[in-house]
Amino acid sequence: MNIQDNILKQYLKNVYFVCGTACGGKSTLSRALAEKHGFLLYDADARFDEHIALSAPVAQPSMNRRFASADEFFGRSEEEYLSWLEGNNREQLGFILLDLIRLSEKRKVVCDAHFTPEQIKALTEPERVLFLIKEPKNLIDDYCGRPDHEGFTRFISSASDPTAAKRRCNAVLERLNCAVYDSIKRSGCFYIERDASSTVEHTLKTAEEHFGLT
Repeated sequence: MNIQDNILKQYLKNVYFVCGTACGGKSTLSRALAEKHGFLLYDADARFDEHIALSAPVAQPSMNRRFASADEFFGRSEEEYLSWLEGNNREQLGFILLDLIRLSEKRKVVCDAHFTPEQIKALTEPERVLFLIKEPKNLIDDYCGRPDHEGFTRFISSASDPTAAKRRCNAVLERLNCAVYDSIKRSGCFYIERDASSTVEHTLKTAEEHFGLT
């Protein structure tokens, strides 16, 4: 069953979308917006286990794939690893949309998720979405340096060759995020690019101006 774009936009009119590349600052900005404006914070990654419990292996095979060890996880080819990540994003989409429709019925929500420009244009108006991007280099060091990714850092360290595991993961993240980075820049969507001079305060102010929250 396909739901027309105009219907989705009506049901998601209370949602502000913060999307973008890995390590672009999505989580930090979403949290700051929620705290300052009293929005409900929706973190799609944090809902992943909940969505797995509602999923079915036949319909959502990527979400339901299990790995016996870090060596099995990081030992896949780059192509297989990349395809699995893309499959997870695609399969979780329906769960995220239903959550957002339900949660935003009576209050405003800021959504931190991995929507592409193509997907987001079918869900909301331009003034309700922004992308945060960062040039996709050395992502694994930034990723593993975050306190909320300690579990993944321990998982990499459990591999028989952690250096090789990090190298494989970084290569896949760069491939995935290079495509996203380029598509966002070409999309015409509003984006903020993170660099060494970026601050949370300036990013928040820019986001508020774009969202009409000032």
